Amino acid sequence: MSHHLARKVPLRAVAIASVAVATTFATGCTRGSETTGSTAAASSKSGCPTVLAKAKATVKAAENVNAPWTGPTTGPEAVPGKTIVYVAQSMTNPGVAGAADGVKEAAKAIGWKVRVIDGQGTPAGIQAALSQAVAVKPDGIVLSGFDPKSTAQQVAQANTAGIPLIGWHAVDAPGSSTDPKLFSNITTKVEEVAKISADWVITQSNGRGGVVVFTDASIPFAKGKSDLIAKELATCSDVKLLTTSNIPIADASSRTPQEVSALLNRYGTKWTNSVAINDLYFADAAPALRAAGKQGDAAPFNIGAGDGDPSAFQRINSKEFQSATVPEPLSEQGWQMVDEFNRAFAGKPASGYVAPAHITTSDNSGSQTSWDPAGYRDAYRKLWGK
Repeated sequence: MSHHLARKVPLRAVAIASVAVATTFATGCTRGSETTGSTAAASSKSGCPTVLAKAKATVKAAENVNAPWTGPTTGPEAVPGKTIVYVAQSMTNPGVAGAADGVKEAAKAIGWKVRVIDGQGTPAGIQAALSQAVAVKPDGIVLSGFDPKSTAQQVAQANTAGIPLIGWHAVDAPGSSTDPKLFSNITTKVEEVAKISADWVITQSNGRGGVVVFTDASIPFAKGKSDLIAKELATCSDVKLLTTSNIPIADASSRTPQEVSALLNRYGTKWTNSVAINDLYFADAAPALRAAGKQGDAAPFNIGAGDGDPSAFQRINSKEFQSATVPEPLSEQGWQMVDEFNRAFAGKPASGYVAPAHITTSDNSGSQTSWDPAGYRDAYRKLWGK
C-alpha cells in the first residue's frame, strides 16, 4: 500500500516499484549558502563530507539490482494439499494486487490452492470478505492492505478456529504480532525506507539540498515516516528542510497542485529536492511543476519513500517529475507469505525475514514497472523441495 497506507486510500493507494540507481550524482542543484570561517568554507565545497560519503555508499548498495538473496536458507519442506484465502483491501490497489499475484505464483509452485476475495476498498466490503474467508475454513488467510482492528470480530473468529493469519502491510512493523494475532506481517521496515530516501536526497544534492517533505500528518504511520526522513536529512548540515507539507492522502489530487505552486513562489530555486511518504503526491505535483516551466528531469528532484507503484515507475522511466522511489518487492513478498504459511503449517516459527530497502531510478529500472529482485523464486523452491 502506500507503504502501509494503501488501506487508507482505496482507489489511489500504491503498489510497488522497481529499480535503482547505479550512479551517484557528483553534482546537484547547489544552493549558494557561502559562509565565513575555515570550517564553513570547507563545508560549502563538499556539504557534509563524512555524512555525504556514508550516504553515497548506502545509496549505491540500495541501487544494486543484482544484490544476492538474503532471505531464509533453511525451512520446512512443502506441506501438501493446503488452501489459502487472500483477502484484499481492494484489487484496484496496485500493491495489494501485486502481492496477490506473487501469492498465486508461489502457491502454484508449492502445490496449493488460492482464492482471492476482494474487499472492494470499503470497511463493510472488507469485513464481508473476511467473514466469507473464515466461513470456507481454509488452512490460512492473508489480510492484505487493511488494519485488522477494522475487522476485529472476523479476526477473532479466525483465531478461535485456529486459522493462521498473515498480514501484508496490515500493521506497521514486520514480523509476528500478538495484538492483532498474526503469524507474521510482511512489509519493509519504515525506518530503513525513510533513511534511504533521505540519504538519496543527501547524495543527489551533493550534501547541499533544499528539501520539501510531503506527508499526511493525520495518519500516525505517515507522520512517523516523515519525521524519520527529517531526522536523517538533519544529519547533513548543508541540507536544509525548507518545509514539511501536510496534505491528507485523500485530498492529494485537489490540494497538491496548489501547494506546489505556492512552494515554487516561496522558495524558487532553493527548492532542489522533495521526499514524499507516498509516490502519489508526485503524480499530482507534476502538472503544477510543468505549468511553472519546470523540466521533468530537473530540480526539484523527487523521491517517493515507499511503494513504487507502476505509475511511479512510469514517471521515473520517462523522467517526468520523479527521479526515484523505494519500492516494495511485491511478488517476492507474495512468495514470502506462502513460505510463512508453510512454516505455520509445519509447526515452525516465522522466518523473521524482512526484504531490504531498494532504490529504483531510471538508471537501474530496466524500464520495468515494478521491483522484482533476483533469486527468491529458486531459493524458496529449494526450501520447499520443489
